[in-house]
Amino acid sequence: MVNRLHADSITQSFGTKKILQDVFLSCETGKISGIIGPAGGGKSTLLQIMFGTIKGDTQFIKYNDTILKTLSDRKSRIAYLPQRTFFLPKNIRIKNLISLFCNEENREKLYHLNMMKPFLEETTRDLSGGEKRIVETLLILYSEADFILLDEPFSGISPKFCDEMERIIKRQSAYKGIIISDHNYEPLFRMADDIYFLAQTYLRKIKDFEELKQFNYLPKSF
Repeated sequence: MVNRLHADSITQSFGTKKILQDVFLSCETGKISGIIGPAGGGKSTLLQIMFGTIKGDTQFIKYNDTILKTLSDRKSRIAYLPQRTFFLPKNIRIKNLISLFCNEENREKLYHLNMMKPFLEETTRDLSGGEKRIVETLLILYSEADFILLDEPFSGISPKFCDEMERIIKRQSAYKGIIISDHNYEPLFRMADDIYFLAQTYLRKIKDFEELKQFNYLPKSF
């Protein structure tokens, strides 16, 4: 069964500054959508509105035929990796945290996942920032939610681990709809079925690097 997440008419302002204007974004299970754009352009705000931790000035968010109005409406439907905030408790071993996020089938997958194995006996207190990012991203990816929102999942991760994370995200997209915002646009172009550019309050679907040049996001000589 294909599930669909539909976000429409999303507008958001902070004071007199408009961040998002009439944004539309749709994703379905089995697909990856990538969001590219300049820092401060509203990417994190859009994901937080979709997840429910920020309320837009206007918004319409629907999971299949169910309109999502509260955080509880989104439970087991949407999971979110925030951009900078580490959300895991410090003194619990990673192998015990897995049980809090994952059903039995996905727990076993994570226990045997090579990327997770080195951290199972550690607590988050013992991990570097990049290692925490890896653990939190994997826990979100293997959660029960049908839709995964990842805000800068490659931030602080070494290139070697970025390549492996890219493969895992692609593999998990067979079961979930995944929306990724990241400044590292090259893996998004490799992974995503749809790419969007968010700048000057508007979200636009784009096809290739040439369009990023037209919007002055990449130099003309790129």
